[in-house]
Amino acid sequence: MGTGPDSAQPSGSHRYRAMRDLVRAIDDTLPGRFEITKEGIVHDLVRPNGPHELTVALLRRRLEQVMPEEGLVAHSGVPDVEDAAEGVLRHPDVMLIAGTDMEGEGAFDPRTLIAAIEVVSSSNPANDWVTKMRDYPLIGIPVYAIFDPRTGTGAVLTDIHPTPGGPRYATRKDFVYGEDVTIADWTIPTTGLPRYRDDAS
Repeated sequence: MGTGPDSAQPSGSHRYRAMRDLVRAIDDTLPGRFEITKEGIVHDLVRPNGPHELTVALLRRRLEQVMPEEGLVAHSGVPDVEDAAEGVLRHPDVMLIAGTDMEGEGAFDPRTLIAAIEVVSSSNPANDWVTKMRDYPLIGIPVYAIFDPRTGTGAVLTDIHPTPGGPRYATRKDFVYGEDVTIADWTIPTTGLPRYRDDAS
């Protein structure tokens, strides 16, 4: 779900900093995961489940098998990616990034990412299919790949271009589990990726 500050609260960069400070203060004390988008704080109430985390692990392993050994990383974990000017703080499930771009302190610059990969949450799929599809081109992530264990489908989005509503991906390639999928310069299989059960939460 999304929550945002009301009109009585500060706007612009002050509003974003207030939300970022709040997220950092509550992230370890309340269940779920918190991110910041243009509309406010996004709270995914449910921590990632087993199929979600297994998908992340399998995607990392498969990418690492085809990526060059030197220099590039398929990373999951902290820190976040942040574009304070746009008021966006996100945490991709997997980030393809050069090791040298991970050496600084604080959040990653999203424009250093080669690609961001998300495994759709069973509790808040619109966060991956709608708001991140808007936020990631806005903050300059050139490739966005979505894997959806609810349906066994996904999509790879590329080619950021300007639109009246802001930057958007111009190219979308849909796939179904079982097909090979190309993310940036690397092609991996999607066979054997887990699916959510109907009662998954």
